[in-house]
Amino acid sequence: MELRLAEVFTSLRAAEEEAGAPLCAYVYDLAALRLHAANLVRSLPEGCELYYAIKANSELPILQTLASQVAGFEVSSGGELAWVREHFAEVPVIFSGPGKLDHELREAIEQDIDCLHAESLHELQRLADIAVRAGRTVPVSLRINLTLDGLAETSLMMGGKPTPFGIPAQQLPECLEWLRARPEIRLRGFHFHLLSHQLDAAAHLQLVSAYLAQTRLWCEAHDLAIDHVNVGGGIGVNYRQPDRQFDWPVFSAGLAALLSERGMPGVRVRFELGRYLTAACGYYAMQVIDIKHSHGKTFVVGRGGSHHFRTPYAQGHSHPFHVLPVDQWPYTFARPHASNQSVSVVGQLCTPKDLLAFDVPVESVRCNDVLVFPYAGAYAWHISHHDFLRHPHPAQWYLPVD
Repeated sequence: MELRLAEVFTSLRAAEEEAGAPLCAYVYDLAALRLHAANLVRSLPEGCELYYAIKANSELPILQTLASQVAGFEVSSGGELAWVREHFAEVPVIFSGPGKLDHELREAIEQDIDCLHAESLHELQRLADIAVRAGRTVPVSLRINLTLDGLAETSLMMGGKPTPFGIPAQQLPECLEWLRARPEIRLRGFHFHLLSHQLDAAAHLQLVSAYLAQTRLWCEAHDLAIDHVNVGGGIGVNYRQPDRQFDWPVFSAGLAALLSERGMPGVRVRFELGRYLTAACGYYAMQVIDIKHSHGKTFVVGRGGSHHFRTPYAQGHSHPFHVLPVDQWPYTFARPHASNQSVSVVGQLCTPKDLLAFDVPVESVRCNDVLVFPYAGAYAWHISHHDFLRHPHPAQWYLPVD
């Protein structure tokens, strides 16, 4: 996604001039988001579908921007399902995630979801009982925890080893045998999501190829007629080296060749992307409150912190940022600054873990300047502990779609 920093900076400058307190805000570029989503969908080969995993960012303007671009939404809780259906009555919805409650399974049936990812035989059994009482047939895909030889691990593994996610492949025959006697459950396909934070396009192609090959073997061995394979999401964002992102053009071209050679007739390939869709459309901004030197280190203290923007701590990285100079200085004493040195950016929390960036060389940063963190549109505000210390929430606004 092309980052439109000039537009973001302009909106931040206008907001800073009007603010009566140090600025702290999220800014979302909806035009860039829509263009990015359209480009991804357009570049997918025929027979592929792109769903948006709303857990990454479920703000209504984000969903409204994406609804016309993607095939549907993927939700992972009853709350997410209710939120989507409140605003998008007709959008196709996939329901995934472990630990689904009975009332969530009932709501999934009542809300006519497109497909439910089943995580275990026990969940299937509960779903069947609920479906019988409702007099409905439920479309299901089985989430499989597949062990693959030579699987290249990433920093976040969801399968391929003991995890709480999905049905171990060894248990699949038992599940399929049980399903044959349960007409209230309609098996539509298989769902795989073994890893996240994938930055290697070639490795991800190999993973999708393995999913398709294994699905073909199961269909032949068990005489199955399915209509899709859901290969999940998992494509990452390179926060450490922003100029070295996942190579989507290489991936989409390789995917086209893969499906041409080894695709399954009549079986669509579904993607559930979250982070890769929305991360680059969001920015977190914090105004510098203080600059202090301690034991050979320089700390830049901004308004906000990890209670607003947890991504750096959750990912264990030093998040890149831009310094937006603010010339106004309201005091009569000298303005604290740091020049041509390394700094660490911290927030207002009473913990040394409130660290957003560390040992970053800066040419110049001064109190009252605004630090702007890109790639803050996914798993940022939505995974943060908003009310710790009862600090105010950041402002949020959206650059409009032209």
